[in-house]
Amino acid sequence: MARPIWTGNLSFGLLNVPVALMSGTRSTDLAFRMLDARDRKPIRFERVNAETGDEVPWKDIVKAFEYDKGSYVVIDKEDIASAAPETHESVEIEAFVDEDAIDVRFFEKPYVLVPGKKAEKGYVLLRETLRKAKKVGVARVVIRTREYLSAVMPLGDALVLILMRYPQELVDPVDYKLPAGKTSDYRVTAKELAMATQLVESMATKWDPEDYHDEFRERLSDLIRKRIKQKGTTSKVLDEHDEPKEGASTNVVDFVALLQKSLAAKGGKANKATGKAPAKNDAAKKATSKPRKSA
Repeated sequence: MARPIWTGNLSFGLLNVPVALMSGTRSTDLAFRMLDARDRKPIRFERVNAETGDEVPWKDIVKAFEYDKGSYVVIDKEDIASAAPETHESVEIEAFVDEDAIDVRFFEKPYVLVPGKKAEKGYVLLRETLRKAKKVGVARVVIRTREYLSAVMPLGDALVLILMRYPQELVDPVDYKLPAGKTSDYRVTAKELAMATQLVESMATKWDPEDYHDEFRERLSDLIRKRIKQKGTTSKVLDEHDEPKEGASTNVVDFVALLQKSLAAKGGKANKATGKAPAKNDAAKKATSKPRKSA
């Protein structure tokens, strides 16, 4: 059975609900080891002094901040401890905001809040209040020695807590060169917009996460299982994709042609002369089709 990452209280105002913080994700990464290609023995990474090349034991390693090239200030464990937030066992909701008010870029990692013994009433009260008011609780929580910004929201029968990024962690899109202005500035025609909209509608479906899988991991897992059965094949290299032919790409793109091909592939070929969308009953049928899974 999964063990809680943290236990304490979920609090807002004077209400305290005992909860346990449980992981909302599981790792599916495939772990690889690095081997010496000559004898297939594992490679060991050592901590060495950059100048002398001598190995440095853990007890002699300290943390430091490089404030200038080659200049460091050492930060002791006591310094870090003094700056760390006081350990307190509470998810303290400081405010409630509209459920669609938070930019999705702020959300980082989900957890599940599980009510403690005899805490179901307060748990359900907060869950249903948030659902009815269509609000999200903005809270602070200390996990180990770090304080996190987080969001508390209802999801089915659960209250989930999602760790959030701070504003200074995000890059403002305006820092990049982006195509601003009117669509006409980029020679996007009304016909292209209409056909693109038709294509989107033809591919529309209800969101079902079970339709999507990490197909790359599944294929790689199958390959690993096959290799395990075949002794002495650890040196085989996977075939690489063919290089694109020179001149295969061009800056001149016929969007109408691409959209027509896409619509035709989806069974929604537009009238070539008018570019009009198909009849509503046809569009409705297309809307029920599921998208192809992407690798």
